[in-house]
Amino acid sequence: MKKILKIEVDNITLEGELTLPENASGLVIFSHGSGSSRFSPRNNFVAQHLQRRELGTFLFDLLTKEEDEVYSMRFNIELLAQRLVSVTQWLMKLPGLQKLTIGYFGASTGAASAITAAAILESKISAVVSRGGRPDLAKDQLYLVEAPTLFIVGEDDQVVLDLNRSALEKLAGPKKLEIIKGATHLFEEPGTLEQVAQLSGDWFTKYLIREPAPESRSTGSAPSKKKTP
Repeated sequence: MKKILKIEVDNITLEGELTLPENASGLVIFSHGSGSSRFSPRNNFVAQHLQRRELGTFLFDLLTKEEDEVYSMRFNIELLAQRLVSVTQWLMKLPGLQKLTIGYFGASTGAASAITAAAILESKISAVVSRGGRPDLAKDQLYLVEAPTLFIVGEDDQVVLDLNRSALEKLAGPKKLEIIKGATHLFEEPGTLEQVAQLSGDWFTKYLIREPAPESRSTGSAPSKKKTP
């Protein structure tokens, strides 16, 4: 199921695309980087991979076209994070989405807003993935993040790699850093974006998709009762 949603936030309308596989038990909300949008080919590539693994996705624009033309707004992490929080809370109230576990996928500067939003929403966010992210822009929030967090960085993106290593130390919850060999910041090298998608899918599958309840795995035989002496 694909659907275009319009969400009213801060007296503006944010537009995004919700894709929900039939058996989805988790939803990944994307937070795009500076100058990017929900049409980002790299994020859409990752989203399609997640959808094939029975995860729902929501790609939306955190800024209007007019706001995006103001360069400083692209780096207003507090504003972007608050909008991400508002959109997440709006989605969680929709019929059909209320029981889904929620994760964030943040790219570049979008990783900072995803981390900040995860710190605000605490246990409501079950996993975070950062692709070539700038978690240092959310340095004051890192120690508040409860959700298992994965940083994916290109081996040749040295400055960002150093920033991620430093940020990783400040995360309090489960965490991991994956370094893609031969990759630069945009993962344009052959096969590198596929690795990003695979690693992201593995992380979200682990933390968003719930295991079947014990009853559903039973053979149907009734448990024996012990007699009390």
